[in-house]
Amino acid sequence: MLSPQAVGPGRRLGLDDYIEDFGRYFWRSGSEGFWKLERQQTFREPGVESWEAFRTGRWDDSLALIEGQRAHYEEYFRKISECGFVLHRVRCVEEPISPYLQWELHLLHLKSQCGEDTRVLVNDEFLRHEAQGRLPEVVILGSSVMYEVLYDDAGELAGGIRFDAPQGIIRCRRAIQEMHRSGEPLDAFFRHHVASLSPPAVTEG
Repeated sequence: MLSPQAVGPGRRLGLDDYIEDFGRYFWRSGSEGFWKLERQQTFREPGVESWEAFRTGRWDDSLALIEGQRAHYEEYFRKISECGFVLHRVRCVEEPISPYLQWELHLLHLKSQCGEDTRVLVNDEFLRHEAQGRLPEVVILGSSVMYEVLYDDAGELAGGIRFDAPQGIIRCRRAIQEMHRSGEPLDAFFRHHVASLSPPAVTEG
């Protein structure tokens, strides 16, 4: 199992400290890039307009709000490219796809069109990595810092555990890169498994 905590001690950060720390290092990701492993199937994203529309049953409005972010993400990924790095994401997807994840995959599809490099692992493809425990949520920023991202019981962002040991960062990055190589490009997965789905039943509170 990929576990940042297995590579050495980390420092727990509350939500505000995590956000500040993340922002300090994000734009310095450099040639090693940004790597993210996303395992949970449901999150809460209060304050995100398209998520708020989704959770209240306004699916068409939610999709329109996502599309309305296209110019923002085009500019965002242009700036990232100018800073010399790429965002790579591994998104684990359990089938049948959860309502939240159906929404998120629409957002990730837009991001992929604007420059994010996302691949999908489905069911057995990621479960084989969980023989000794559930995969964590992990973000790695270049060679400088790695976080295990923490969420509360409701699925809201609660902070993170920061790790700085270079060998631990290298080890976890290689594990995520291996998963990424074996995954299906998001655009193809979205076309085959998501685009034709009916609007999801609202189960988010």
